Amino acid sequence: MRRTRLFVTGLLLGCASLAAFTGSAVAAGDDEAAKAPTEAGTSFRTATPIAQEQKATASAATGDYLYWSFPADSGQRPTVRATVDLPEAQARHGAQTWRIDVYDGLRRRQSCMYGTQARTVAADAARVDLACTLRAVRAWSEPWANDPLPGMYFVRLTVTGLADSDLGLPVSASAEVASKDMGGAAAVDGSLSTPLAAVSARTTDDQDWASGWWTSRWLWTGAGAVLAALAGIGGYALTRGAGRPGRVPPTA
Repeated sequence: MRRTRLFVTGLLLGCASLAAFTGSAVAAGDDEAAKAPTEAGTSFRTATPIAQEQKATASAATGDYLYWSFPADSGQRPTVRATVDLPEAQARHGAQTWRIDVYDGLRRRQSCMYGTQARTVAADAARVDLACTLRAVRAWSEPWANDPLPGMYFVRLTVTGLADSDLGLPVSASAEVASKDMGGAAAVDGSLSTPLAAVSARTTDDQDWASGWWTSRWLWTGAGAVLAALAGIGGYALTRGAGRPGRVPPTA
């Protein structure tokens, strides 16, 4: 019975240590929120950096190209959302079509798994809502593949169809990026030596955004090792002495 208690105690201690380690790893990956920018760039080179979970805003004229950039790490599946508040209906002369595109650090356009990437609204619409969910970012890929890889990503928002007389009308736009952590399901063997593009120095609160070697596969590997060790110790403790001959009572 004493051996059984020792085994259960060891098992509980191992699980508690594993939970504490997991909490520390998750907390280490959290980034502090940065001040949300209130402008957008007009090209890849002038794209305004934003952190994930930020809502960037910008004032522009209809027909402008608006660019933002954000970092994405392996295991993340980013979703980009954009909203355009349109001019008053009486100032417009027809329907408008708006579109967002997402490019990686090599300026390769990334396809959307789902989401409304382009939308046409009527002349009396007040706003346009767009969304694009990318594939999960991979730590490594073949050179000829177009897989999302860790590094800088660019968001481009613009109008692609409208009446010529509506060009130049003022609009207000916003963009936001949030990621779902896909964990070990998106992990692969191998990693890039550096991100596709260096994160801009203007992204002051995201300098340590890359997770490096860590994935949840290490967690499950460690959990398996701990449980296997505890099972071995417990099995030995429970069966020790089973093969020993019983004590012979002393003769009178």
